[in-house]
Amino acid sequence: MTELATPGQLRLSYWRWAMVTVPAIVLIGSLTGLLANSGYDNRWFAALDLPPLVPPGWVFALAWTILYACLGLALAMILHARGAKGRGFALLLFFVQLAANFAWSPLFFGRHQVTSALYLIIFMLMVTVATAFAFAPIRKAAAWLLVPYMAWLGFATVLTFQIDQRNPDAETLVPHAASTQIG
Repeated sequence: MTELATPGQLRLSYWRWAMVTVPAIVLIGSLTGLLANSGYDNRWFAALDLPPLVPPGWVFALAWTILYACLGLALAMILHARGAKGRGFALLLFFVQLAANFAWSPLFFGRHQVTSALYLIIFMLMVTVATAFAFAPIRKAAAWLLVPYMAWLGFATVLTFQIDQRNPDAETLVPHAASTQIG
């Protein structure tokens, strides 16, 4: 069996990857936000002095769903590119930025560590830029799928910086959920 796969078989293989990567990333990203109690229902977040640039809650939900889907599609393209030079390093960069992404909400919303979350999102943005450059020689479309995510990370970095500047006492504003006393 030495014949090459047909274009149809190659497309089917990509879609099989995408059917796993897109829902997995959307689900894990959504769960980390949910478990960290992210959003406007969080008492601590509601108590912050927020900059006027902060959009309504529904914008975050919509944006992250779309961005996580783009990340899943980009990942599927690179996973599908078996044998491509630099693929292993590109995947390593992708998973480093994804792990940082999944850690951000628990750090910011759960632990109230605004300054640390700022450093983390700057790191995330830098690794995502490196990931896009690593993806480009393998699949240009995968690199382009990271552009909206990088733009959003840039916006989120500005928001996090402004929140950090406006709330120097953010860590002590409202007790952490784990340390809240009932009685």
